[in-house]
Formats: sequence, C-alpha cells, structure tokens
Amino acid sequence: MSLFSGRRLCLLRAGGILRPMTLEECRQFYSEEIRVAANITSATLIEAFACVPRENFLGPGPWKMASVDLGPGGTTYMQTPDADPRHLYHNVPVALDPARDLNNGQPAALAKWIDALHIRKGGRVYHLGCGVGYFTAVIAELVGPSGTVVASEIDPGLAVRAVQNLAAYANVSVHSGDGADFDPGDCDAMLINAGVTHPHARWLARLNQGGKLLVPLTVAAGMGMGANLGKGVMAEITREVNGFSARVVSFVAIYSCVGLRNAQLEQALGKALGTGRLFKLRSLRCQAHEPTDTCLMHGAEMCLSSEETGTWAAA
Repeated sequence: MSLFSGRRLCLLRAGGILRPMTLEECRQFYSEEIRVAANITSATLIEAFACVPRENFLGPGPWKMASVDLGPGGTTYMQTPDADPRHLYHNVPVALDPARDLNNGQPAALAKWIDALHIRKGGRVYHLGCGVGYFTAVIAELVGPSGTVVASEIDPGLAVRAVQNLAAYANVSVHSGDGADFDPGDCDAMLINAGVTHPHARWLARLNQGGKLLVPLTVAAGMGMGANLGKGVMAEITREVNGFSARVVSFVAIYSCVGLRNAQLEQALGKALGTGRLFKLRSLRCQAHEPTDTCLMHGAEMCLSSEETGTWAAA
C-alpha cells in the first residue's frame, strides 16, 4: 500500500478485485497505522484519530507531505497529485508553511504523547502550540462534551485558523499569544508543543493532583536546521502526593518556546543529553538544595533528578 503513485490512492483488495479505499476506510486504516506505529493501547484515542477529519484543518489541497527524516538541507516535501483528502491519511507530517519547515506534526508521535497524558472524560487539558488545531480536536474528543480543552498558539495566522477550525467544538477555547505568558487555570493534563529548557513554574502549580505534563526539553538543534528548532526529549512529569515524578517518553525535534529558555540550564541539559544521563530521569525537585550526583540538570529553582520522587514538597 503506497502513499500515492501517479494519481492512484491506497488500494483495497475485496473479492479478488483491487479498488480505491473510501475516505472512511482510509481514516480507519490511518488510525490503525498510528496504533501500531506508536504502540497505542487506548481504543478511545484510536477512535478519535479515526473520526477527526484531518482535511478540515489543513486547508485546501493539493498538500505537501513532509519527510519524517530530516536531511542535511532540512525537511523535504512531496506534493500530492490532487486535492483528494484520502492522501492525508498516512502517518506523515503535512506542511503548513514549507518556507519555515512548519508542519502539522507526525500523527504517531503526537499520539504517543497524548496517550501518555492518560486523558479522561470530563478532564481539563491545556495544549500549548496548538497550530491549526488538529491534535487539539483529537484531545477534545477524549475529554468529551463534559470536559474542557484550553489551547494557545503564538503564531497569529495559525491561531486564527485554529479558532475557525475548532468552532464546532464547544468545549475548546483558543488563545492567541505566547503560551508561556498564559494562565490556563487548574488542569488535569498539559501538552506543551514547543521546546523549553525547563518546565514553567506556573504549569507545575496549575497541575492537579495526579495530573500529567508532557514537555519537550530541548537544546539548539544546530546542523543548519534553523535557529528556532530544538532537539531533545519529551518528558512526562506527574504530580504525586510527595512531589513530581518524571520520565523520558521519546526523542523530539521541535520549534522552541522562546520565552522559556535559559542559557545556563540549556548548557547543563545539553551535557545530560550528550552523556545519556538524562534518560535516568525519575523526578523533578522544586526545593532549593545543594547539587549532588543525582542531579541531572541542577537549577536554583528546579532540578531534574535521577532519584525517585522523594519527601520534598511539590511547591
């Protein structure tokens, strides 16, 4: 089954005859592809990917499909031969602004992160860096009508599109501006879709008991990949009774959140990444303490630690 060849779409064999998949069949195959690629166990999440129409968020086709692997010259793109929405139902990023290497992200990667949040019906979720709102809509399906999704987007053009695209979701609000300056209120889960050197103190304070924060901890990507692109890991931080537990979920390459970058912490983070010590991450300490061998990235106000969640206050 190929992405597209000439003007042909994905084919399905039925009764010994090959025929193009219907749009509904493409969506179902796409959701199954995501399930396998990201090892998703949540049936509700897979159903959300099958029912949210990706074409409603990406503008009119034809579309430019981004290569998953970054080459030495940056992202490469292949244009779909026409505007048939069935082309969009593959596990690949789709260009929003190729000149800036700005894409609607790889679905399996976002699915893995969303899955790690353990979002429940009726919950409140913050999504920073919502882009055009596609993955926000997936989250909205998970919380259901009784839940709430608060989204923010710093790019004014993308924010306008997100507002329009998400108008049908009464449980979603979109705020235009720097998400680092925005107060989302108390939340059960947060997905931060921009790279930082450290978690925002406000995000930690707003995280409910048992809530999870998914945040990309990144350093400058280099290698001619763009000044505002970072690379690092996606970290899961959970508010426990006695502090914040933490673990590494995956690697990540992502645009940076300019307002939440600290040069000194970035240097320490880069060292922890380079030596591999960051993968020993077990907790986030928020009380001042002298650095020890268990400090993976030590700062004055917070520290990434290889110790299991201790008895220090969550702050």
